[in-house]
Amino acid sequence: MQDLYLQYVAHMQKKADVDFSIAVLSWDKEVNLPTKGATARSQQVATLSGISHELFTDEKFGELLEKLHTNKGQLNDKQARNVELSFKKYLQTKKKTTEFVIRSSKVISTAYHAWLEARQQNDYAVFEKALADIIEIKKEEAELLGYKDHPYDAMLELYEPDCRVKDLDLLFKDVREQLVLFAKQLHEAPQVDDGFLFKNFDKDKQWQYGLDVLKDMGYDFEAGRQDLSPHPFTINFSANDVRVTTRIDEHNFGNMTWSCIHEGGHALYEQGLPMQEYGLPLGEYISLGIHESQSRLWENNVARGLPYWKANYKKLQQLFPDNLASLPLDVFYKGINKIAPSLIRTESDEVHYHFHILIRYEIEKGLMEGSISTKDLNKVWNAKYKEYLGVDVPDDNQGILQDIHWAHGSIGYFPTYSLGSFYAAQFFHQAQKDIPHLVDEIKKGNTTPLLDWLREKVHQHGKFYTAEQLCKKITGEKLNFRYFMDYAKAKYNEVYGVVV
Repeated sequence: MQDLYLQYVAHMQKKADVDFSIAVLSWDKEVNLPTKGATARSQQVATLSGISHELFTDEKFGELLEKLHTNKGQLNDKQARNVELSFKKYLQTKKKTTEFVIRSSKVISTAYHAWLEARQQNDYAVFEKALADIIEIKKEEAELLGYKDHPYDAMLELYEPDCRVKDLDLLFKDVREQLVLFAKQLHEAPQVDDGFLFKNFDKDKQWQYGLDVLKDMGYDFEAGRQDLSPHPFTINFSANDVRVTTRIDEHNFGNMTWSCIHEGGHALYEQGLPMQEYGLPLGEYISLGIHESQSRLWENNVARGLPYWKANYKKLQQLFPDNLASLPLDVFYKGINKIAPSLIRTESDEVHYHFHILIRYEIEKGLMEGSISTKDLNKVWNAKYKEYLGVDVPDDNQGILQDIHWAHGSIGYFPTYSLGSFYAAQFFHQAQKDIPHLVDEIKKGNTTPLLDWLREKVHQHGKFYTAEQLCKKITGEKLNFRYFMDYAKAKYNEVYGVVV
C-alpha cells in the first residue's frame, strides 16, 4: 500500500507543479504584465488550467485514489487524511469537464481585464457584461457540483467547506442585531481624531517601513518578496516561496501599513505549512475563514493594539518626524482605531468592516439565486451602502469596482472575511491564556511567542482538521461570536472612554 501511496504523492505533486505555474503567471499578471500581453496570458492560463484538470481527473489516478481510500486503514493517520480529502475533491472535480474548466478560465481572465478597464474609466457599465458572464458560469458550476438548499452553498463550499447559507444567515443576524447597535453607541460618543494619518507620508519611506514591519512579524524574505499591485494579495508557489503585494497612498498612511500587516499574516500561515506535504492536502490551508483569521489576528488583535505600538511607535516617529514627532502615543492609538462609516472595505474599521461583508454577502446570494441582476448592480450596491453605513457612494471606483474578487470569479469568498475576524478574536483570547506574559512580550516588540503558538496550533496541521475541529481543539468550543463582541467592547471602551 505504501508503493501506491508514493504513486499518489508523485501524481499530486506533478499537478501541484502545474497549479503553481499558473499561480506564477497570475502573480506576474497583477504585478508586471504589459497591457498587450493580456490576451496571450489568458490563453496560457486557460491551457494550463485544462492540463491541471486532466491530471486530476485522469481515470487511472481515480482508480488509484479509490483503491487507497478503500484501504486507508493500512495507512498512517496523515496519509489516510490526505487520501480522504483528495478522493473527495476528485469526485467533485470529475463533475466538471475539461471544456468547462478552460471556458471558465477564459471568462475569468476576460473579466479581470474588463475590471481593470472599468476602473480606469470609473464606469461599472464597462464591467457589467463580464460580471454577468461570471455569474452565469458560477450558476452552471453550482449545478455541476450540486447543492441541497441554495446554489450559493456550492460556492461557499469552495472556500469554507461545510459552511452554508443557513449558517451565515444566523451569523449576519448577530452582526445586524449586535454590531449595528454597538456602532451606533460609539457614534454618539465623543469622536477621536485621525487626521494625522492623512498628511503627506513619503512613498519610499512607507515602502521601507512596510518591509521592516513584515520582517519584525517573522516573514521570511528568503522565502518570499513584496511588490506593488492595484489590490494587495498573498500568493504562494510552495511554503518556501510566498509572496505579498501592497499599495501605497502618500496621503493615507493606513493604506499601506494595514495591507502589509494583513497580507503578512496570510503569508506567515503559508510559510508555516509543512513543506514535506507539498502538493498534498496536509500542505494546504484549512479554509479561507481560518486563513483570514491569521491575517485579521495580526492586523487587528495585535497591530491595532496599544501594546504593539508601545514597542514600535518611537521608530515610526523617527521615520516621519514632521507628522508624528509631537503626537502622543495615546492620540495615535485612538486615531488608528477610529470608528466611522467608510466607502472602502479594505480601509474600514474593524466594526463597520462586517457591514461591508454583509452587503457583499446579500448581493452574491441574490445574484446566485436570481433575485438580483448584474444590470444596474451599482445602484443596488449604492442603496445598500446608504442603508447599512449611511454613506453616499460618489462613483463606481469607490463603490462596486473597489474589489477584485468578482473579476477573479471568487463568488462565495467574502463571508470568509467576517468568519476570519471572529476566529481571530477567539484564537487570540486563547493565546493570551496559553502564553504567560504574551502582552508584555508584545510591548517589548517580541511577537515570536505568538508566531510560535500559531505555528503549533494552526499552521503545522495543514488540512488535517476541519475548521470547526481545529477551533474546538484550540479553544475547546466551536466558533462563538461572543469572543469578537467581548474583544471589541473591551477595546473601544478604552479608545472612547465609555462603557458600551
